[in-house]
Amino acid sequence: MLVLIVFSSSTEQKAEAHAYSASYTKLDFTKASIEMTYALDELSVIELTNGDSNNNGILELEEFNAVKDQFLVLLKNDIKLEINKEAQNWTVESFTINREGDTAKAILKVAFPPTLASQTVSLTDNLYVKDKVTANYVDLVTINYGEKTSTSALSGNYRVWSMQMSDHIYDALRQDPQSQSNSNEDASGSEQISGWFSFFKLGMTHILEGYDHLLFLFSLLIARQTFKQYATMITAFTIAHSITLSLTVLGFINVPGWFVEPAIALSICYVAVENIVRKKVSYRWVLTFLFGLIHGMGFADILSEMDIPRSELATDLISFNLGIETIQVTLVAILLLPLVLLHRWKFSRRAVISGSAIAFILGAYWLVSRVFFN
Repeated sequence: MLVLIVFSSSTEQKAEAHAYSASYTKLDFTKASIEMTYALDELSVIELTNGDSNNNGILELEEFNAVKDQFLVLLKNDIKLEINKEAQNWTVESFTINREGDTAKAILKVAFPPTLASQTVSLTDNLYVKDKVTANYVDLVTINYGEKTSTSALSGNYRVWSMQMSDHIYDALRQDPQSQSNSNEDASGSEQISGWFSFFKLGMTHILEGYDHLLFLFSLLIARQTFKQYATMITAFTIAHSITLSLTVLGFINVPGWFVEPAIALSICYVAVENIVRKKVSYRWVLTFLFGLIHGMGFADILSEMDIPRSELATDLISFNLGIETIQVTLVAILLLPLVLLHRWKFSRRAVISGSAIAFILGAYWLVSRVFFN
């Protein structure tokens, strides 16, 4: 596990300031058209277009205008809306860069021909599939039809959202974007299942590609402990990060990333040092709970900007969290026997110190990078 983290983290040196590339797509269905609004973070645009000509880390308006046409061609190639497996033509309504404070997004608005009853509509997002500047890409999709809204998360190998436009869904659509909807029909069962599973997979992908979270987990586990201590510690971490993950996504707390990301790196350093200076750890669940609160805010970063409808918020949150927990429990189960064998080895203390030292070095590197270079 440590070897994988060390190898993978070496690829972060180029993208340390850009741990996750996130786009936000909204599809609005009416009987007159399908309207798509696509927003992508500024750093992703820079990565994909090399548009930051003065290398200041900011995509200024003049720089965006210089690469806008090139970027639009790239998006048309990678993002496709299909009706009955036929790609639809784009009618670009606007394409701008919108800056709010220190952050900016490229916002594209496109109109497509309308779908009819009984037709199948799908959205495919293959951005970053061929040119993997970063593997951590997700498109968080919100679909509005009638008075109903559903969500989906396109990431990893799961890059397609689709829906059968049944008669009752079509009848509920508004005539045009300005008119009122005709019905209160619920989302179809298959649509709800698709949304649930996409957020479950997103949670799995999010922790597998969150090398700092994995390194923190490794640092917690490598110290000699009883099975009861392991179970208590993992339970404490799960409860803690679930609390702050939910509170952050729900908007009750909003701790800025400039604090959360260095704090996560600091948590790795602290646990690594404790492993080195203490031969026997106790009450680690208390420490794990406190640091788990911080890690939960880090888990929430990808969802906090998505306008998840209240009707799906609980399902999406639970699904995302279950994806994280599935990976955590699987990793612990895989590592448990090797850890038992490790601590029966006469050089186990040296192994713990060596592993913790490597974890400390990586944590310190991330801490310095996030404090001084982000």
